Amino acid sequence: MAGGQVVQATVAPGVRVCGDPDRLRQLILILLDNALKFTPAGRSVDLIVLEDQNHVLLVVQDEGAGIPAADQAHVFERFYRADPGRGRDPGGTGLGLPIAAWIVEQHGGRIELKSGEGQGTRVEVTLKRET
Repeated sequence: MAGGQVVQATVAPGVRVCGDPDRLRQLILILLDNALKFTPAGRSVDLIVLEDQNHVLLVVQDEGAGIPAADQAHVFERFYRADPGRGRDPGGTGLGLPIAAWIVEQHGGRIELKSGEGQGTRVEVTLKRET
């Protein structure tokens, strides 16, 4: 448990990604931190890492309040923060997800966010697998 949330990790054994280990660690920390900030106590945050022949899929899924559709298009913009008047506001600068997107871009990957109000948020990162 983190701040009362349940954190579950499912990681395929032996997964290796091409890239800077410090930046990739930072990426995971940003995504987990965001998920934990917006997930109430007693709810879950899942970290899933899978691979196929060419790619690694990193997923962080939470059971938080979700992100309004109007805000989803902007979450990777620097300094953007959804309306702090909605629900709990954990603070922050609006730089976490833009930095995460930059790290993914620098590694030739792709990052996608899927969310629905009241349904939590799922962030999927696809990176090149180390061969």
